[in-house]
Amino acid sequence: MSETTPAAEAAAPHRYTAQLAADIEARWQDFWEREGTFNAPNPDGGELGGPAEVTDRPKKFIMDMFPYPSGAGLHVGHPLGYIATDVFARFHRMTGHNVLHTLGFDAFGLPAEQYAVQTGTHPRVTTEANMATMKAQLRRLGLGHDKRRSFATIDPGYYKWTQWIFLQIFNSWYDPEARRARPIDELVEQFASGTRPTPDGRPWAELTSVERADILSGYRLAYASDSPVNWCPGLGTVLANEEVTADGRSERGNFPVFKAKLRQWMMRITAYGDRLLEDLDALDWPEAIKLQQRNWIGRSEGARVDFPVSFDGDAKITVFTTRPDTLFGATYMVLAPEHELVDKLVPATWPEDTPAAWTGGHTNPAEAVTEYRKQAAAKSDLERQAEAKEKTGVFTGAYAVNPVSGDRVPVFIADYVLMGYGTGAIMAVPAHDSRDFAFARAFELPMRCVVQPGDDRGTDPATWEDAFDSYDARIINSANAEVSLDGLLVPEAKSKITQWLAARGIGEGTVNFRLRDWLFSRQRYWGEPFPIVYDEDGVAHPLPESMLPVELPEIDDYAPRTFDPDDADTSPETPLSRNEDWVNVELDLGDGPKTYRRETNTMPNWAGSCWYELRYLDPYNRERLVDPTAEAYWMGPREGQPAGGVDLYVGGAEHAVLHLLYARFWHKVLYDLGHISSYEPFHKLYNQGMIQAYVYRDSRGFPVPAAEVEERDGQYFHDGQQVKRELGKMGKSLKNAVTPDEICAEYGADTLRLYEMAMGPLDVSRPWDTRAVVGSYRFLQRLWRNVVDEATGEVTVVDEEPDEETLRALHKAIDGIRGDMAGLRFNTAIAKATELNNHLTKLPRVPRTVAERMVLLVAPLAPHIAEELWRKLGHTESLAHTDYPVADPAYVQDETVTCVVQVKGKVKARLEVPPAIGEAELEKLALADEAVQAALGGAGIRKVIVRAPKLVNVVPA
Repeated sequence: MSETTPAAEAAAPHRYTAQLAADIEARWQDFWEREGTFNAPNPDGGELGGPAEVTDRPKKFIMDMFPYPSGAGLHVGHPLGYIATDVFARFHRMTGHNVLHTLGFDAFGLPAEQYAVQTGTHPRVTTEANMATMKAQLRRLGLGHDKRRSFATIDPGYYKWTQWIFLQIFNSWYDPEARRARPIDELVEQFASGTRPTPDGRPWAELTSVERADILSGYRLAYASDSPVNWCPGLGTVLANEEVTADGRSERGNFPVFKAKLRQWMMRITAYGDRLLEDLDALDWPEAIKLQQRNWIGRSEGARVDFPVSFDGDAKITVFTTRPDTLFGATYMVLAPEHELVDKLVPATWPEDTPAAWTGGHTNPAEAVTEYRKQAAAKSDLERQAEAKEKTGVFTGAYAVNPVSGDRVPVFIADYVLMGYGTGAIMAVPAHDSRDFAFARAFELPMRCVVQPGDDRGTDPATWEDAFDSYDARIINSANAEVSLDGLLVPEAKSKITQWLAARGIGEGTVNFRLRDWLFSRQRYWGEPFPIVYDEDGVAHPLPESMLPVELPEIDDYAPRTFDPDDADTSPETPLSRNEDWVNVELDLGDGPKTYRRETNTMPNWAGSCWYELRYLDPYNRERLVDPTAEAYWMGPREGQPAGGVDLYVGGAEHAVLHLLYARFWHKVLYDLGHISSYEPFHKLYNQGMIQAYVYRDSRGFPVPAAEVEERDGQYFHDGQQVKRELGKMGKSLKNAVTPDEICAEYGADTLRLYEMAMGPLDVSRPWDTRAVVGSYRFLQRLWRNVVDEATGEVTVVDEEPDEETLRALHKAIDGIRGDMAGLRFNTAIAKATELNNHLTKLPRVPRTVAERMVLLVAPLAPHIAEELWRKLGHTESLAHTDYPVADPAYVQDETVTCVVQVKGKVKARLEVPPAIGEAELEKLALADEAVQAALGGAGIRKVIVRAPKLVNVVPA
């Protein structure tokens, strides 16, 4: 900030300074909170009801992604999105909308629990302290939130409904024919009545409770399963696929992650694969996010094919392939090392004719398989699928039978096949797949050409350098006594062989997804307890709604048992499992008091953020998830928004396949069950960029405090030692964090708001520069001086009509700023406001009508100073709901525009013409101009190109 001398302060005691800004901002923040200025009424009355004239307005539901209350507090990068949504919300209040804008806290999760483990402080204590700090920081920024609607996911009154939603999902199944979720009771009725047979044909009434539970588990949308999971010994918990980085480490903590088989709760999100894909078309989201979701869901069409196992007529290996047309070319099979069939396939000894290259140097198959599995478990999925890596694997000792050729094909395990795609087993067609080709070369396996190459390589794969893969080719060498694909193009061959397989019951056309069911268990304390108990037979029972919420018990030891991060041979032990008094409980679930055992895993931190947009609508409702009238009003489908949802959702792009995918899934289940009218949670998604900062590193590569670095001749020094500068994230660990409190203290919150919105386009990352903040500060000082005398504090505006130049400057600014605000182009809106503000400083006195409109224009961006100036201009009400200025079209259009006239491509004249001039009249004026006539020199004219009103191009003959 520029320093002021005592003499200057005495001469201008009413100048807009940081001290005056702090006083103004505190007073208006108190006023807004006291008056409930930003409270958004619901149409159905109740505790959130309000005037009918407000709920009759068009609505606008604006949301930020749920913040986690970090102990480090905010740095200036964090509020970027919050300020933007506040500006957008304030603008829409002033354009006649009923605006719902609030902010809660996603308060369960790992950081608070880790801190509790280290210090012994209950996670709730630190989390609530962090929330208080964050709330104070956000309040200081003047954010216009409806505080009545705020909550935290750790509130029992909130997570009661998270548990209730889990029970809705648990008590539902997906009906593929109806393409929706239905209550599980309807499925039970089908089994009980015999309209749907049980798997073994026995009557439902004859099945035990355990058998019935196992059958229903195969249908429930939430189910417990012994499944391959991502086990992280360093964290002591399992992780969802989306929480594992590409290099096979935990997103939090960066610990190694291994594949293990454990009984965990899962969400059958795969049942919604098609709908999750199709409904993306109804959303106004960035194409990059849609593409990420499409790729993650990974829909592909193909066929499932059964390969009988040669030594056991009942056993089979099922594969999914997108190229069933190449089935005659399958010369071996590969299973993922984790595949459940591997143990059943492995014989005691190697078959007599087993090549040494297939055994990996082991004396028997079991030893080879065990050793290889250990190696594979230590690799990430990315490492396992790397195209350039050497292909490794081991023969299981078993053979399968190719169902179309009858050939005996060896069965391998190899790490390039993953359980996360298809069936975890592939038919290898090495002549037409590069990875299979490399594997076949490494293990000297046969290759059979079944797709006619389109080049001169011939049909003997032994002579090829790589596989031939084409969808635009004809099939060869693919016939048996019953079916022939020879001569068919790939699409025709795919259809024919799929029909042949289906007719014989050994395959069928099917759709596969890359998406896996969502792993929903965590071996942690600080999360929502499951509303599930187990009886003596291990059958899971949902608790009735009357027993919700299941609250977390008070415990002394918050830590899950963690292990050596590199020790894969470990298994989870949860903090809750050590609390026997809570775990073992006597309940009456309808058939008398019995002893049950509670579920001791907790839900992942994503659970609470899957539905919080709905709770904002009706946060005090104790009887139901959300009132239907409130949900239909704020989120229901309407013109231009066929799926319904939040009108604007702002947050980081990093949640594309985590929170955004999970929330869509939960929302669709609730829609299917009739609890809500919208089938998508977020209509418009906007990803804000990141505020970056320079990081300074010493010779060891460690960050040094950025504030202590000196620049000399383009080089940077800390404590006399040269350091390197790089642009990166802002954060406490990088010693470059600047807090909003610092900027507010030095310049005021309005300056911080204005600077962050002026830095560049909202969706682009940009570097923070504290020295540049003063530019926004000076804008506000000029705005203040245009209304208030710095020496006397008196309002200086005059009740006079503005001149035409000022009217044109004003209405052009109104027109441009209004469009920019609606389009989230706040940086260009500020540029236009700056231009108008500068124009006003040149006037001897600013007309009142212009000053008032100027104040209203900047009000969403700098609300505190705007409110203060509005009050000084004689208004007694807050401007928060005052109409935003509307431009007069008569003043928006210039009186004249400059038309450039070119001859032979060179400018020869400039004409001042009316903006609405027609092409014929403009051509006539241009050709009559003396300079144009001189340039033509009497030559004829071949063509005249007119682009009214700004260009005429004359082409001589």
